Amino acid sequence: MARRGTARRLPLSRDAVVRRAVTLGDTAGIKSVSMRRLGEQLGVVPMALYKHVANKEELLDGMIDLVFSEVEFPSSGTHWKTAMRQRARSMREALLRHRWAIGLMESRTKPGPANLEHHNAVLACLRENGFSFRMALHAYSAMDSYIYGSLLQQQNLPFETPQESGELVEVMLPAAHSDEYPYLVEVVSELAKRGYDHRKEFEFGLGLVLDAIQRFDSNKGRRSGT
Repeated sequence: MARRGTARRLPLSRDAVVRRAVTLGDTAGIKSVSMRRLGEQLGVVPMALYKHVANKEELLDGMIDLVFSEVEFPSSGTHWKTAMRQRARSMREALLRHRWAIGLMESRTKPGPANLEHHNAVLACLRENGFSFRMALHAYSAMDSYIYGSLLQQQNLPFETPQESGELVEVMLPAAHSDEYPYLVEVVSELAKRGYDHRKEFEFGLGLVLDAIQRFDSNKGRRSGT
């Protein structure tokens, strides 16, 4: 029985530690995640955490695995193009929730079960849809480069909404420079009207990448195995 006046603390587990670390990363950034800070958050001394995660690297492995577990991937039998589009959209949403993870998704040397399952499912989808081994790797690499790169760009752009983008470009490019940079002035004018929508631009680029993979695979990849 707990003594009067004391709060009952939930028992620690690896899952509880990892999930609290993810929440801390979401709210304060990955640099804020430390054993000391986690101990404070969970109401325990830092040494108590080492019973559940051996070190910071193992903690990061678990955090990344949790992010991979949130990425939805269609079941076996789905056409590769549909599956890759759905996967890209789901990955984007997961990484917008956990922005600290963008540069860490492919960095783990001891990936967890969700990480392994995800990578295997993507490769299985491509191979079972007729891609050669090498072409599947090319397609996977191109997709991830686009997904991670576009999110990294979005993360570093100094605006979030289309309206903010229109207001910002007007400040960035004074009217006095209109004769020197006519095409940038055109961008200012158009963004002031319509703004820059991250989601729509992601969808447009995603379509280009998928179409390019399909054309290459149909015209060359399967015949040559390159």
